Amino acid sequence: MISMNRDQLCLEIFNSAHITGEFKLRSGVVSNEYFDKYQFESIPQLLNNIAIHITEIVSKLDYDILAPLEMGGIPISTALALKVDKIQCFVRKKAKEYGTAKLAEGPNIDGKKLLIVEDVVTSGGQIILSTNDLRKQGAIITDAVCVIDREAGGKEKLTEIGVTLHPLFTMTELKAISQL
Repeated sequence: MISMNRDQLCLEIFNSAHITGEFKLRSGVVSNEYFDKYQFESIPQLLNNIAIHITEIVSKLDYDILAPLEMGGIPISTALALKVDKIQCFVRKKAKEYGTAKLAEGPNIDGKKLLIVEDVVTSGGQIILSTNDLRKQGAIITDAVCVIDREAGGKEKLTEIGVTLHPLFTMTELKAISQL
């Protein structure tokens, strides 16, 4: 696999995933541009390079378990887990009502430090909901990592609940690289 520097990766993510039109975001906001995360998550070379560069961020953080959010965080976290040799718990939006009926599938999270893994953050809404649910189950959460921060208030809202967001790229960076 070809290794990309940060700027090359930024440009490749922009070129593969940035689309224009009219899109309703999870937050309810309508945007004239969208990052189709499944475009960069489905390309092995991009996913591998994302994991390599996120490894640099998470190597400075204190956590026991990667906690990707359903569904976009899962490919990112799986690629990352292979780089940092950490276990994962897969966080559902809602606990299933059958089988184990767990919100977080995988290892026991009670008393463990979880690192939330997400793909794109806009308002931070799903991270906030999931963090609150996971904390009720005894998890300790102080950090979240994402590929793209749309810079739409999510980072600030997460700070309010004691979670620091560590984005690989911001919307500003992605737009700037596309202008070069």
